[in-house]
Amino acid sequence: MNKKIYISTGEVSGDLHGGLLSKALFAEAKKHSIDLEITGLGGERMHKAGVKILKDTTSISAIGIWEVLPHIFPMIKIQKKFLQSLERNRPNCLILIDYMGPNIKIGRKLKRINPKIPIYYYIAPQEWAWRVGNNTTIDLVRFSDKIFAIFKQEASFYKRKGGNVLWIGHPMIDLTKKLPSKRDARSILKLRANQNILLIMPASRPQELRYILPTFLKAAKKLQQKYPSLVVYIPSCRKAFDEKFRKALKKHQVYGKVISKSNNSELKPYIYSLTSMALCKSGTVNMELALYGIPQIVGYKVSRVTAFIARRILKFKVRFISPVNLLVKQFVIPEFVQQNFVEKKIFSKACRILEGKSAKIKIKKGYALLKKELGEEGVVERAAKEIINSII
Repeated sequence: MNKKIYISTGEVSGDLHGGLLSKALFAEAKKHSIDLEITGLGGERMHKAGVKILKDTTSISAIGIWEVLPHIFPMIKIQKKFLQSLERNRPNCLILIDYMGPNIKIGRKLKRINPKIPIYYYIAPQEWAWRVGNNTTIDLVRFSDKIFAIFKQEASFYKRKGGNVLWIGHPMIDLTKKLPSKRDARSILKLRANQNILLIMPASRPQELRYILPTFLKAAKKLQQKYPSLVVYIPSCRKAFDEKFRKALKKHQVYGKVISKSNNSELKPYIYSLTSMALCKSGTVNMELALYGIPQIVGYKVSRVTAFIARRILKFKVRFISPVNLLVKQFVIPEFVQQNFVEKKIFSKACRILEGKSAKIKIKKGYALLKKELGEEGVVERAAKEIINSII
């Protein structure tokens, strides 16, 4: 039996989830003796999972109004070719993963062109937490045959709007494994007994190198001056960022090491085992660090133009930017956004966490609450089973 599936996603996190889901889809298809072909928009992780990539969309990513402008026409061109391929090949279903702007357009157009092709949304836009207008929600519910929700709040939100929703849990649950011992980690990373890691995870998009990385490195320099045993590690999620990270470390006189994308997966467990604290942008990485119990400080900043338009014209308001805080509805981990995203505040808060037991206990209790919201293991397999069973 031959079956075809198309997947559309973008950015580094979308490629990660697309890769995991594709691997599970192939495994589930094999159980039913199905010869499965998956084609899509994504990146290296999806390609390694066996997906035929029509276009790498991990490099075409930006957040903000001003920042996204250079990507508009390339993305329109990609969407057009993707829809043409969908029409020619008529897959058994289309899976949309996150990537709100492009995927909403693709879903809307496909439902108009060929309503017989089922559309599944996996990791839907987090509109239960923040929204600008209501059209996106209405469109998504109309064209989605099923929404696979990773958050309870997300499932409730889309159900109230009339969607066919299945809560499966958060995929990061499946990725969380026991970390190696500190002794083994020190041996692999060649760190001395008194050395620990200050982890910096600032960017998956080009503009984040400009707006986020320098402030984190300024804070890191101050932290190293106060705590000389801290070694900065920056895992790179894109090959194009490796050298930029190295130059930034040198420029800001921070003692540290860049972990290239090729070594990232292999070394991550050892790095996490020795991490005393992480400075990171908001996003999926916050969930991963929380599940491993690593204290973190979250920061984010966009251009003044984007911030002005979002605040004054679009009336965009959100209480929390980290999914960790969003889920438990309290400041479990510190957040510094826009004008508050400055090295002095980050340094001060970091010192309190590194030195104070009460700060660590608060974070630990918050992480325990978070885990209760994320469901049970086998998240990706549950989604894959539902999808494969629907196209048999």
